[in-house]
Amino acid sequence: MIAIVVTALALAGCGGDDSYTFYRNSPLDAAMRIHIASFDSGEGAAYNQENCQVAAELFNAQPGVASRFWCEKGRFQP
Repeated sequence: MIAIVVTALALAGCGGDDSYTFYRNSPLDAAMRIHIASFDSGEGAAYNQENCQVAAELFNAQPGVASRFWCEKGRFQP
């Protein structure tokens, strides 16, 4: 039981300020922010930012996509 609690506490602290969150808007509401994914690996902020940006570029490059995709620094806050 103690191992589970220690593991949960360790995982809760992973990422912190190094995380990036991937969002999209709605085709019906450009101001809407819809959470898609969180990038919070232990590799650091540059790694997380690069992977989030690559995802955003790939999604934005799809033909006929009416939504906009972007990244923001920090964890997703519902």
